[in-house]
Amino acid sequence: MTDPRERLEEARRVTLRRLASLTEDFDEVVAASLDTNADDEHDPEGATIAFERSQVGALVRQARERLAELDAALARVGDGSYGTCERCGRPVGAERLVARPEARTCIDCARLSRA
Repeated sequence: MTDPRERLEEARRVTLRRLASLTEDFDEVVAASLDTNADDEHDPEGATIAFERSQVGALVRQARERLAELDAALARVGDGSYGTCERCGRPVGAERLVARPEARTCIDCARLSRA
């Protein structure tokens, strides 16, 4: 297994690139909406532009949330608590951390929180 800090920093770099791309996409959608009829309700293209803006905005928010989670995971590496479940105190599990390096909980606790 590679160093957790390296995995987290790589995931952070990927997320930053994704966020930059999504932000550019969002700006393009907003700019496109300025060139169209501002009446989304009556403009057949307005609903599409509003939908695209909403979709890209949601993806931007998700990328920002992931970035915050990765930063928090890096802080846990620094304080020695990385890889320990925040709910039960057991190990999160190597496979889970490979799949989701920012994971705060073991798979059992993650399942419980979704139920």
